[in-house]
Amino acid sequence: MTYKPYQIIGADRPSRWLVTCDHAANTVPDFVGGGSLGLPQADMDRHIAFDPGAAEVTLALAEALDGPAILSNFSRLVIDPNRGEDDPTLLMKLYDGSIIPANRHAGPEELERRLDACYRPYHAALAGLAARRDDTVLLSIHSFTPQLRGRPPRPWQVGVLYGRDERLAQALLTRLRQEPDLCVGENEPYGGHLPGDAVERHAIDHGRPNVLIELRNDLIATPEGQRAWAARLAPMLAEALAISGL
Repeated sequence: MTYKPYQIIGADRPSRWLVTCDHAANTVPDFVGGGSLGLPQADMDRHIAFDPGAAEVTLALAEALDGPAILSNFSRLVIDPNRGEDDPTLLMKLYDGSIIPANRHAGPEELERRLDACYRPYHAALAGLAARRDDTVLLSIHSFTPQLRGRPPRPWQVGVLYGRDERLAQALLTRLRQEPDLCVGENEPYGGHLPGDAVERHAIDHGRPNVLIELRNDLIATPEGQRAWAARLAPMLAEALAISGL
C-alpha cells in the first residue's frame, strides 16, 4: 500500500465545523529509520509520540457536529505538524526525558525530506478542507499527559487554548466553567499561540473562528471515555458558537 500522511473522514458532511487532529497517530513511515525511530514501544505509546485518545474523540466529535475530520498519520516525533516550518521544535531530538535516536543526527536534508513526505501534504489537505466553504469553524483536538517527568501533576481535565483570536474560545470557556465537576484550563497546560502553528496557519490568518481543546489523556484512554467526552463537548461547542455570534 502507498503511504498516505493523513486521513479525511466525512469530507461531504455539510456543517461549518472542521475537526482536526494534528497528533493523531504514532506511525513511523518506512522511509524514516525503516519504520522505527529507535525508541522502545513504551515511549511510542506515550504522549511524546502522539496524543493518546485524541483521534477517537476527533472522529466522534466530527460525526456529532456533522463536519469533516482530518487526522495526521505520522508521529509528532517524525515531524510535528503543529509547528511552523522554521520552529526549532519541528523535529525533536529530546522530549520529556527521552532521546530520539533516529532524529539525533537528522540534518537539513532529512528535515526537508520529512516536510515533503508528511508535513506539507497534511497541511495542503487541511487547507483544502478549510476552504470548502466561506464560514468554516476550525476545531483542533489534542490531549495532554497528566504529569511530565519531574513536574507537578496537572489539575485540569480540559484546557481551552487560543492565540490572537479568542472569540470562540472565550464563549466555550464560559460554557465549560458552568460545569461544577470540571477543572478548566485557559491556555493551559500550554500557551495558545505558536507562530506558524496549525490553528494560526489555517484559521487565524484567514479570519476563521477557531478553538483548540486539550483533554487530559487518562480521561480518554478508553472507548467509553472518548465517546463520553465527545458527547459532552459537542452540544457545548454548538452553544458556544451560537453565543459568540460568529
